[in-house]
Amino acid sequence: MIRDGEACVQEAIVNRLLWGRPYVLLGLTMLMWGANAVAGRMAVGQVSPMVLTSGRWVISCVILLIFARRQFIQDWPALKPRWLMLTCMGALGFTAFNALFYEAAHYTGAVNLTIIQGAIPVLVLIGARITFGVPISPMQVVGMVVTVVGVLVLASRGSLDELLALRFNIGDLWMIVACVFYAFYTLGLRQRPNVSGIGLFTFMAGVAFLTSLPLLGLEAWRGQIQWPTTKGWLVTAYVGIAPSLLAQIFFMRGVQLIGPGRAGLFVNLVPVFGAFLAVLILGEPFGLSSAAALALVLGGIFIAERLGKR
Repeated sequence: MIRDGEACVQEAIVNRLLWGRPYVLLGLTMLMWGANAVAGRMAVGQVSPMVLTSGRWVISCVILLIFARRQFIQDWPALKPRWLMLTCMGALGFTAFNALFYEAAHYTGAVNLTIIQGAIPVLVLIGARITFGVPISPMQVVGMVVTVVGVLVLASRGSLDELLALRFNIGDLWMIVACVFYAFYTLGLRQRPNVSGIGLFTFMAGVAFLTSLPLLGLEAWRGQIQWPTTKGWLVTAYVGIAPSLLAQIFFMRGVQLIGPGRAGLFVNLVPVFGAFLAVLILGEPFGLSSAAALALVLGGIFIAERLGKR
């Protein structure tokens, strides 16, 4: 009886301090996702991109198999008929996005990675219009234009000559492509089967690992594979546990508590946290063009998501 009472007290404390507090959960989620860009930069020279991509999903899958196996088995009958769509979603949103993300980190800074990532909501808005015919208001168009201008300012480093000559950092371009892939994944969630979030995530994490193996093989065939150093293992462990697993679980819980609309607004914090951590931890410069790009991207998202819905 005493042990049961202690367990109840501990559960109440956890709910009070974390599990029942959506803003804390979502804030931590965005912090972990923002730190993913810093981890990507720290991985350069310590572990190759595809080893890191495969490694993060190995870690996540092992943990999920231990703790979410029963829920996945329970959800499998509903997942099975949609396996092809879900496989495409996992391959694009988890494998392709992260592979390009970590590859881009070899050529561009964490500040750029996170600010460009902030354009995903606008890409989703465009995709929803094309795919599902969702109407776009004039203010949403304004917001999209402002966000695109912000990304162009960042990619051209604020230089009109660079912009006119279309001379962009290859890392920035890969990050833009990665964001397009993640937007496709996000659009696919509109047609997700009626299953638990953890069951769905377990399936797509498994897909992410399996679809990362050909990329890992290609990296090895090209002689570019680098197995993790000690620091590389630490980075791999972080991305496998924090942004891949804990952040996803926290985000799903946050959505459950306050709804997808309000929870989605927190994604705008990713470029803010990412840029701050890049300057604080990596000592990356944060010049006028970066500040202008961040302001334009966040401003464009605000116009599109808030003013555009009025």
